Amino acid sequence: MVLKKITVKASDEYDIIIGKDLIHDCYEYIKTAVKSDCFAVITDDNVDEFYGNTVVSSLKNNGKTVCKLVFPHGEASKSTLTLNSIYEFLCENNITRTDCIIALGGGVTGDIAGFAAATYLRGIDYVQIPTSLLAQVDSSVGGKTAVDLPGGKNLVGAFKQPKLVLCDTGVLKTLPRDYFVDGMGEVIKYGMIKSAELFEILENHDIESIHSVLDEVILKCISIKRDIVEEDEFDKGERMLLNFGHTIGHSIEKYYNFSGISHGMAVASGMKIITRNTEDKNITKKGVYNKLVLCLAKYYLNEIINPPVSELIPACLNDKKREGGFINIIICEDIGKSFYKKLSFDEFTGFMN
Repeated sequence: MVLKKITVKASDEYDIIIGKDLIHDCYEYIKTAVKSDCFAVITDDNVDEFYGNTVVSSLKNNGKTVCKLVFPHGEASKSTLTLNSIYEFLCENNITRTDCIIALGGGVTGDIAGFAAATYLRGIDYVQIPTSLLAQVDSSVGGKTAVDLPGGKNLVGAFKQPKLVLCDTGVLKTLPRDYFVDGMGEVIKYGMIKSAELFEILENHDIESIHSVLDEVILKCISIKRDIVEEDEFDKGERMLLNFGHTIGHSIEKYYNFSGISHGMAVASGMKIITRNTEDKNITKKGVYNKLVLCLAKYYLNEIINPPVSELIPACLNDKKREGGFINIIICEDIGKSFYKKLSFDEFTGFMN
């Protein structure tokens, strides 16, 4: 078994371990990062069916005390209601500051379990075991944790770096195609903002053949995010590039009440909308929009989703990336080259129309 290790040198230094079949002996890796004797595993009902017992057994077989909370899968669970149930669960099981949370699952689980770890007892250790492509390449790395509010996505959150991220690429084979497609939206984003080389790999494959180079793709995405996080851990500059397609994408998700459209599909639509707009304004190199659309189509991410722009703008202006009367938008001037631009609300409204 070939393992790859990437070290993130943020405010708390930690490793990301990448390889196949890591989850079965997960405690062998966890013990190098935390010394806890008690673990609270937080997961959703889909992931629990496949891997809940596997993780619990690895911990218990090494003499650790383990409790497990399972919540319904889906973005709708990334709420203050679920968060409060997690807090109650931690209290009922007498979790202390020397214990550790394990976030086992996709982006929703990592976000909400990470936020619970950031805030319960003013902060306890947690480990990320991401089981979706989206979580492995993006949300499990970098320490952003959050829950949604009725007013928008990720509006309550905290920066909390994990002690370890354990990316078992073998678990991705159990993902339904829709979940894999969802993650490819984030993968394509990385190519667009930072790596023409990665984008070319994606162009030269499709939803079936990409599996032959998936470990390489995941490694490239994580390496890009590691570099950005080390440069700008708290999202004041360079890290904003990771939001390419997201301001509009989040507003699309809100428009559909966080159901019926995946995060990856919404981000793909956001990338298309902003790139078509910037190419029309001669900010983006001609032809980039078509290359993006063709690449998205290879991964079933080219569904036509066109809510009225007038309906999206108010949600965009309530996005967490707002700064006073301004909002930052991310623009790709070419494949692999991106920058952020600060616009007033009026400028943004005019820009989008």
